[in-house]
Amino acid sequence: MSSELLINVTPSETRVALIEHGSLQEVHIEREAKRGIVSNIYLGKVIRVLPGMQAAFIDIGLEKAAFLHASDINSRLILKEDSDQVPDIRALVHEGQHLMVQVVKDPLGSKGARLTTDITIASRYLVLMPHATHAGISQRIEDIEERKRLKKLLALTVMNNKVLSCEPRVKEREKTN
Repeated sequence: MSSELLINVTPSETRVALIEHGSLQEVHIEREAKRGIVSNIYLGKVIRVLPGMQAAFIDIGLEKAAFLHASDINSRLILKEDSDQVPDIRALVHEGQHLMVQVVKDPLGSKGARLTTDITIASRYLVLMPHATHAGISQRIEDIEERKRLKKLLALTVMNNKVLSCEPRVKEREKTN
């Protein structure tokens, strides 16, 4: 398989293109002015808990403290029990506590970033969900037989409480091979 990775770096942007068998497969452009932090993972420190808002503010090293709502905390990890209701924020976090968090929304204006403790790490074809209780197939994969096939494959990969989820490019990739 012949592959080329083309990289063009300028002060204002970085462009990366993946070419396989002479055909463009992926293009990524990152502009310096619009660089976001969504999907970044941080070890943050709880600096304030607001029971009235069911939220906490987390220091992740940015100018503004980030916002973490109780519904965005994976309470199953902290309380070691499943519940349909969102527990009180004070049962989940306390000031000075360190939490691994992921940014789900960039800071905007006077507001800090929005966070979650449900960490997901996306790759080209799969999404690793370290603390999920289910494996997922993207709804964008519409072929029922393909969904069944991928679900069987994913059932074999679930181990050590780490779960993978399929992205739609898996189907597209197999068609080209």
